[in-house]
Amino acid sequence: MNVITKTVQLPDGRTISIETGKVAKQADGSVVLRMNNTVLLATVTAAKEAVPGTDFMPVTVDYREKYYATGRFPGGFTKREGKATDEEILISRLVDRALRPLFPSDYHCEVFVQIWLLSSDGKDQPDALAGFAASAAMACSTIPFEHTISEVRVARVNGEYVIDPTFEQMKEADMDIMVGATKDNIMMVEGEMKEVSEQDLIGALKAAQEAIKPMCDLQDELAKELGTDVKREYNDEINDEDLRKQIHDELYQPAYDTIHKTLPKQERNDAFDQILADFLEKYDAAHTDLSEEDLEEKHAEAGRYWGDVLRDAMRRCVLDEGLRMDGRKTDEIRPIWCEVSPLPMPHGSAIFQRGETMSLATVTLGTKLDEKLVDGVVVRGNQRFLLHYNFPPFSTGEAKSQRGPGRREIGHGHLAWRALKGQIPADFPYTVRVVSDILESNGSSSMASVCGGTLALMDAGVPIKKPVAGIAMGLIKNPGEDKYAILSDILGDEDHLGDMDFKTTGTKDGLTATQMDIKCDGLSFDIIEKALMQAKAGREHIMGEMMKTISEPRKEMKPQVPRIIAFDIPKEFIGAVIGPGGKIIQQMQEDTGATITIDEADGVGHVQVSAPNKESIDAAIAKIKGIVALPEVGEVYDGVVKSIMPYGCFVEILPGKEGLLHISEIEWKRLETVEEAGIKEGDHIKVKLLEIDPKTGKYKLSHRVLLDKPEGYQERPRRPRREGDRRPRREGEHNNTQQPRGERRPRHYENHDNDQQPADFTNELD
Repeated sequence: MNVITKTVQLPDGRTISIETGKVAKQADGSVVLRMNNTVLLATVTAAKEAVPGTDFMPVTVDYREKYYATGRFPGGFTKREGKATDEEILISRLVDRALRPLFPSDYHCEVFVQIWLLSSDGKDQPDALAGFAASAAMACSTIPFEHTISEVRVARVNGEYVIDPTFEQMKEADMDIMVGATKDNIMMVEGEMKEVSEQDLIGALKAAQEAIKPMCDLQDELAKELGTDVKREYNDEINDEDLRKQIHDELYQPAYDTIHKTLPKQERNDAFDQILADFLEKYDAAHTDLSEEDLEEKHAEAGRYWGDVLRDAMRRCVLDEGLRMDGRKTDEIRPIWCEVSPLPMPHGSAIFQRGETMSLATVTLGTKLDEKLVDGVVVRGNQRFLLHYNFPPFSTGEAKSQRGPGRREIGHGHLAWRALKGQIPADFPYTVRVVSDILESNGSSSMASVCGGTLALMDAGVPIKKPVAGIAMGLIKNPGEDKYAILSDILGDEDHLGDMDFKTTGTKDGLTATQMDIKCDGLSFDIIEKALMQAKAGREHIMGEMMKTISEPRKEMKPQVPRIIAFDIPKEFIGAVIGPGGKIIQQMQEDTGATITIDEADGVGHVQVSAPNKESIDAAIAKIKGIVALPEVGEVYDGVVKSIMPYGCFVEILPGKEGLLHISEIEWKRLETVEEAGIKEGDHIKVKLLEIDPKTGKYKLSHRVLLDKPEGYQERPRRPRREGDRRPRREGEHNNTQQPRGERRPRHYENHDNDQQPADFTNELD
């Protein structure tokens, strides 16, 4: 067993080790990465030959977290890992976007990269290590790969950039970005920020680049030691250089002229298709000696060469003339149109259109019960802000069915979620769901989702801190050429044929999220900074257009929005409100029609009461406050008679709190029985709290003090009690010595504090 282990040290002294040759040796390449108690296994395998007709790079990255990594059982009935979670898909995309551009353009064999989280103590974040592990596995294989890469997370904590911070450190961070890079070039960026400046982002990228260099050097050393620095030979493309030259010579000018017409997307695509179709028709007529199978191969080759022609023509138009496919200047934003409340029943809705890209954004407001439960291997908790992105085929004119959300939809939705989530106030009681349905698409639909989401949130009356706008930037830069162009608000074709897709979102005060994919080598930080500043100007323009439609959140929510009142109660009353087995809270919900939730945090109980109308909310709040309220001497209460005794009755003045209304305190006149006053169990009666016994905590109540005193009324003086005197017993009463203990009259015990018995009030009339 030839086991090789190499280590690299992070700036804070922590060590990452890469081990190969011990496990998964039948894969083309495999490594075990370890940092403290976090362990990842990365493997890579590739097919020996490409599938005929494949003209793209079929690489699949699959990141999975094993529940045993943290000593937990999976949820669900099957108790085993199932399909990839959203979080696993997002991490897979991060690795994929950094790896994919570094495969040779003519290599078409299927490649599978699998990364497993095998161990985690919940301190170090494993997603930041997945890219490093995947690239190291590639380095241990002979699969063609142009450069090794690595990925790191950069956080800014107390003004300092931290590489691969722990979960604990992230609590204090105002920046969280993932960076994938070779030792020389940034390849991928994604993250969120708390309104930081463009210069702060540049500083984070530089810190990431410095940390990644030694990781790439380690992989290069490992490949040399294993002998895998010499990659396997392949021949996945059959090329006809004569046909390539013919297509370029005959079709470059028609393509260039078509771009100059600045046609709409579908018309432009139809024109391009017609140019190629006319050429193939002439080609087939001139090559009648070729078989049908041979012509089919030539058509496939011609399609690839035609793509190169379009790429060259588009890039020369931009670099030489500053002319884009839709006629705009490089820094010009497409026309913007907005509308709020296009739909009557959603809690908030908006349409945002920029050029040929349109997002229908809607907002739904719910209660705490609508929160999303995140039950991952490492990350667990609840999300009270959700954003979902849908990209139906009709948005691009495609004729195909729509399945569930794919990796692209999840990734774009996550970016928009990151852009907006920081603007939802922490004390906003609602669970918020934003849905962006793309109705038309020609580039930058995720940024349209951010803009449309902002408008819909304001339409719903969500008190967002600040509006957010987003823009996608592009780049045209040919190798060996100093001339370059940065494009604002890119089209779909400019993304496909260009060198960069750089999305930024932000408020008027700073960046909130970013995502960057770079397809060229040698991108300097000066170019990145220029792109960021041009993006800032574009976002400000877009924000100005949005504010013309709605400039601030609505003061009132729509009538169909459930009303929610949130307040806190002392921790010791949580159990009293819930009741045994939830009996009390369930009864309150049944009686009032409201939904009540209680969470304990920070030493208090956080209560949310929601209902479709104010009456239900008020009734529920009154019941809760009744339970947690403490009776006050001198206050008047609307009590309920719970039981009647010969000496008075017990009255519930607050939920769970009863006091004695003595027979002498019912009316000004003398009563022989409580029934004489017409009082029955279940009756409501106004009472005043006269006294709280300092020793026992019992409540003494009075009804008569609320009545007008009869004219000439005088209190009858009490007869002094002498030693040995006994009051005359009422009929039925007996001496303790004359009646067995077990036959005594039962005493009534109130439950005003749930655990104390009431004291008897012995004041009697003569």
